[in-house]
Amino acid sequence: MYKQQGYDLMGAAFEVYNELGHGFLEEVYQEALEYELSLRNLIYESQPQLNISYKSKRLKKFYRLDLYMCGGIVVELKAIKSLTSQHEAQVMNYLKVTRKAVGDLINFGNDEYLEWKRFILSQDELILVQISGLLTIWRIIINYGGRQSYVWPFV
Repeated sequence: MYKQQGYDLMGAAFEVYNELGHGFLEEVYQEALEYELSLRNLIYESQPQLNISYKSKRLKKFYRLDLYMCGGIVVELKAIKSLTSQHEAQVMNYLKVTRKAVGDLINFGNDEYLEWKRFILSQDELILVQISGLLTIWRIIINYGGRQSYVWPFV
């Protein structure tokens, strides 16, 4: 799902991180990443508003996504020391609201490496691909009748 677009996005993100390093505000990385995406002729929408509905009623509250890429990738940017489960939940909420299947969470704030996680959501499972430096972890969460089962194919 959006494999090449994901590679293209992360190539641009690595270029920004290699050029700027860590320590800037999120808005600086967003502007730099948007510029890099433009240089690479990649299609994106900057900070689209995501409307939320409850029982067919559009709520006044809305989310603002950092980037929406290639008509299907939800992108959330951070500039913090380390990602947490709250940041993962934020991406999951964005995926629910947009009804899209692919989301990337990118953190420019880690002082050792560019930290990022890819989320692939289907009706039956969530596959979280976490790449942090050279470490690769796949966590598969499978729902069985409302109960979640965690599977770690390799560490």
